[in-house]
Order: sequence, then structure tokens, then C-alpha cells
Amino acid sequence: MMQRLVDTVLAVIKESVKTFTYESLNNIVRLINGISALLLTFLPGKATILEGIHGWELRPAFRGPRFPRWMENGVSSFNQFIHELSVDSDTDNSSLDALSGEEDSSGYESAGSSVSQSSRASRSSFTKHGQHQMNWIQYIMIWVFYPFKLFLGIPVCLFQLAYSRLLKTPSIPGSPCSFHLRSARRVRSLKDHVIHRATDRRRGVIEDLHLFIEICIEAIFDVVHKAAHLLLSPSEAFGTLKQLFSSHESSFKEDHDVVDVSVSAAVLGKNDPKPSERNTSFNQSLNTDARTCQDVITELGYPYEAIHVITKDGYILLLERIPRRDARKVVYLQHGILDSSMGWVSNGVVGSPAFAAYDQGYDVFLGNLRGLVSREHVNKNISSRQYWKYSINELGIEDIPAMIEKIHEVKTAELNLSKPDFDEETNDDQPYKLRAICHSLGGAGMIMHVITRRIEGKPHRLSRLICLSPAGFHYDSNLVFSVAERALLLLAPILSPIVPAFYIPTRFFRMLVNKLARDLHNLPAVGGLVQTLMSYVVGGDSSNWVGVLGLPHYNMNDMPGVSFRIALHLAQIKQARKFRLFDYGSASANIEAYGSPEPLDLGEYYGLIDIPVDLVAGQRDRVIRPSMVRRHYKLMKRAGVDVSYSEFEYAHLDFTFSHHEELLSYVMSRLLLLEPNSKHLTNHKSLKSRKKGQVSD
Repeated sequence: MMQRLVDTVLAVIKESVKTFTYESLNNIVRLINGISALLLTFLPGKATILEGIHGWELRPAFRGPRFPRWMENGVSSFNQFIHELSVDSDTDNSSLDALSGEEDSSGYESAGSSVSQSSRASRSSFTKHGQHQMNWIQYIMIWVFYPFKLFLGIPVCLFQLAYSRLLKTPSIPGSPCSFHLRSARRVRSLKDHVIHRATDRRRGVIEDLHLFIEICIEAIFDVVHKAAHLLLSPSEAFGTLKQLFSSHESSFKEDHDVVDVSVSAAVLGKNDPKPSERNTSFNQSLNTDARTCQDVITELGYPYEAIHVITKDGYILLLERIPRRDARKVVYLQHGILDSSMGWVSNGVVGSPAFAAYDQGYDVFLGNLRGLVSREHVNKNISSRQYWKYSINELGIEDIPAMIEKIHEVKTAELNLSKPDFDEETNDDQPYKLRAICHSLGGAGMIMHVITRRIEGKPHRLSRLICLSPAGFHYDSNLVFSVAERALLLLAPILSPIVPAFYIPTRFFRMLVNKLARDLHNLPAVGGLVQTLMSYVVGGDSSNWVGVLGLPHYNMNDMPGVSFRIALHLAQIKQARKFRLFDYGSASANIEAYGSPEPLDLGEYYGLIDIPVDLVAGQRDRVIRPSMVRRHYKLMKRAGVDVSYSEFEYAHLDFTFSHHEELLSYVMSRLLLLEPNSKHLTNHKSLKSRKKGQVSD
């Protein structure tokens, strides 16, 4: 009777403490959100900045009174958390590694997401050669964010201890905060797996704080409950302890002989599955979204193929594909800066260019340029400084040609098998038509590819080029970009050996960004304030910058970065007011690279472009203004290129990350226009006549 009364009192006190702490934290969050809303009302220009954002709701959703979150469905959220984890797949890895401050070379893969084949290979290869040396900026970041790292690490350890106690399983000797590998197997059905992967269940830092408080309260009251139970029923408590210690001793005796060999073998039985299939995942407890482009494509029911491409300088690129192997219509989509192939599929089936092209009968290829923090390279021991030593030159002269040649190799082999009687009168060696859609920096790289291949006398393989807000000219930009240009050019000799690239160096910091992006979505006013401030940095551009940060490819496993040389190259282009190749800083270095003391001015060679080009600008684009896209158009028109120009009332990121039916319809309509211009026909006929003349001779 007394024990029941004590249990009831402790339960009431525990739930009261939970309610008080939970509501106190909620009030603090509401206060922060309210202050942000107040600041947002006084910021100038926020109406025009936020007007074009789709899917970003600044007005709070009004709700009626409700129970605290931990009382929903009649169960504490901590207990619900335990239940959800108990059905998670065993194929995931421990989340303790996610809290380490190591580089991506640790070889860790996120749970709940099947990482692309290229990323898997690169991360596993980097496991052997250890950590890369971090520069002083990374050390500063580690010490500044150490309290956050400690804060996020404590609930995981507490949860592991609590969960081990719930399962009544001992810990592995020498491995703190870990599960016994003989715990019950938890296998999730395929249906549940797909539902989980297709739904963004990511939690933010605020929700993690809620869970941290609940875990602490549960742990404290569990100790108090055990103490009270020991005092009220000493005989039963001592019997339980004796039985527990005896089970520990028997378990240790059974595994004693195997422990001498290795720790991992000490917990494996003959009938146990492989370690990779049994490791319990705690990454679900962190709830980060690390889906890849492959995950998005396959979850929506489309076919998928991954192709690994190796450039001449040894970089390993991932060329992804939504295959139609018998299709003669091929489209190649190339992303821009700080982006990946995810941008072309991020709007789902209805609003994504990749899916729209596939539904229209195209064989779709999605290119990924170098510049991921996983650093895929044939040299497994490549240093950070060596990997990031590239400019826009390498994107347009190495990466894009390598991927296009791989597309040519794949399509030629497939179509020669299925349709050997292709029409040689329309294409010399291509049984297919290859169109390219590119955005931002991808557009500059694609134009560079066409011109340099024509100069070298090599085929560029393209039949049409659609450039969405292409880079290349940047002299008409805002004050922030002008200041950055001056700073980069002035400090380049000092910063170049110290800062090889701009990226988030460790997995913990990337996880923090991933979670903070979720908080910005959950708190409308705070998200609106951050969105407004970020738009000021890029000159008032109304793109949904906060929304893009929440996309899966900005995750704890991998994230796009920008090499210092690319930033310096853009600064050189802006200062020179010309679209030219990278300036190596001296006449001798440029002569060695280009054969002339000055870098090649690509604008002077626009006459070599022998395919139709469609240029698209955004009227609200403040990153690459419409005047800069019109500069491309004027030079091409003057050089006799078959070029068109269109403007839409969009911002910079709207071309890929927002669903605009008007833009999508325009792009698809331009893909269908494949009639070559007269200059291309003339060049083609003259080339054929030369070949016939040589044969007759």
C-alpha cells in the first residue's frame, strides 16, 4: 500500500515537473519568436524580399488549447521515443560518431538514409588514412561550439543508459554509453522504411532540448524511484540485484574466451547476423535528414542509376541518371555553386525539371561537380589543400567534359545495341540528341566547355544549351559583393595557403546547421528575420535562402563547399569586367597555362558557339542581375550565335528550388526546339565534303 502511494506521488511530481519545464521553455521560445516578429516589422524592404517566397509561411498558425506534447496519445514523449527507436532498422550506425568533431574522413554514414554509392566509397576509403589536419579556423569553431556539442551529446548518453536499463542488458566492457549487441533484433518492414524515408521527421535544436529535459527528468526520477523501492522493499530489491549480478557473471564467463581476441567478436554468436546488420542506430534519435538524390528519385517511383566519372586530374564525380535506355532524347542538368543534383529533384514530381523531362520521354542525367566535403579523389591520401586547389577552369574544362563524354559512351553503347541503324546524316557519331540545362555557375562552366572544346577541335556533344541565370559577368553587383571582391583580391596571398575552401569542416557543425534550419521553419518570425537578413547580404534577393538550407543535401554527412580559387576567380571576373579564365597572378604562370601572358577572354570567342542557346534571367535576381545575363546575350548576338533571351519575375534560387509552372513550361518547350542554326549546318556540310574529298583522293 505504501509503495503504491509513493509511486503515485512520484509519478504526479514527475509529470508536474515535466509540464512546468516544458511550458517554461515554450514561453522562452515564444518570447524569442515575438521579439523577432517585432524586429521584422521595422526592417525596411522586407515586404518585397519575402513577397516571392513560396512555401514559407510568416504568419503563425493559430491553434486551440491542447495538452502538452508529452501527454499526447496518453503517453510521455520519452516513452514514445523509446517505442519508436525499438522498431528502427538495425542497419544504422551509432550516433555517438555524429557528435565527434572529426573530418568526413572518419568514414561515418548517417542512419536512416542510404548514402550514394560514390559517397560510401569515398568515406570508406578515407577511414584508413585517418584525420586531415585542421586549420586554425576549424579549431576556433570547435571551441566556440563545444558547449552545443556537449549539450547534444549528454541526452544521447543518458538515453543509451536509460534504454540499456529498460532492456536489462549490460554494457560492453571498455565501451561506455553502448548497447549490448545481444539485445533483441529490431527489423522494420519495407513499408515503414519507405514512409520514414519519404517523410522529413527531422527535429530542430529546440525539440532536442525538449527531449533532453525529459530524459534528464526521467533519469532523476528513476533513481529516486529505485531508492524508494529499495527502502520500502529491501528483500525484493536485494533479490533482484543478486539475480542481476549473477546474470552478468554468467554472461562474462560465456564470452571470456572470445574477449581475448577482439571486443567486437566478444558479443557475436554463431547465429548472430553480421555486425553491419545488427548495430543499433542512435542517429534516429538525432533525427537529421541525410537523404540523397537517389533516395528522392527512388522513393517517388522513378528508376535510378549511379555512374562514377573520373576526371583527368583524378577527381571522382557522381553522374546520376533517371534512365530511359532506348531514348534518343537526352538531357543533362548541371547545378550551380553550393548546390548538387538535389536541386533538380527537390520540388518532387510536379515541379522538378528532372522528373518533367523524364515524363516527356527524355533520358535524364544529373551532373555533380567537384566540391563536396567528402573529397572523392583517386588519391585516397589527398590533403584538403590539394583537393580544393581548383577554379572555374577545372569545372568547365575537366568536370563537364568528363561527364558529357561518359554520357556519350553510355548512350552510344546502348543505342548501337538497340538501334544500330541510326541516321548518320544528322549526327556524325551520335545516335542521340543531347540538350543541357544549367544554372548559375553551371552555366558559366557549360559555356566555357563549348568554347574550349571548339578551340581544341574536339566535339562538345551538345545540341542545345539552356542557361538559367548563368554566371560569367558580375560587374553590376551589390555593395556586399564589391567589398568581398576587394577583400579577396587584396588578401589572396595571405588567405590562399590558410583557407583552401569555404565549407563547414566537421560533421557536428553540419548537424547543427541541419537542425537550426528546422528551427527556422518551426519559428515563423525567427525564420523570417533570418531570411530577411540573409537577403540583405545578397542585395535584396528574394530567394528562399532559409528553405534551401533545410534541403537534404545540406546534411551532417556531406555538404557542398566553395574552393578559395573559385571565389578568387569570381572576384577576378568582376574586377576585369570580362568573362575570362583564371589569372594565375603572373605573366609567366599564365604563359605556361595558356600560352599568353593574359588569361583567355571567353567573350571574344562566342562566335565559336555553334548550337542554339537560350538565356533566362530573373527580374528579382540580385545575385546575377538581368543586366549581366543580357551581357551574354549581346555578345552572342553580335557574334552570330542563335541565341534567345527571356526574363521571368523570379529570384536567383527560384530557377531550381521553387515550383514555377511558367518557367518549367518554357524550359520544356525550348528542349523541343532542336533545329540547328544555319552556321551549324554549313560547318557540318563543309566537314562532310572534306571527308568525302579525302576518301575520293
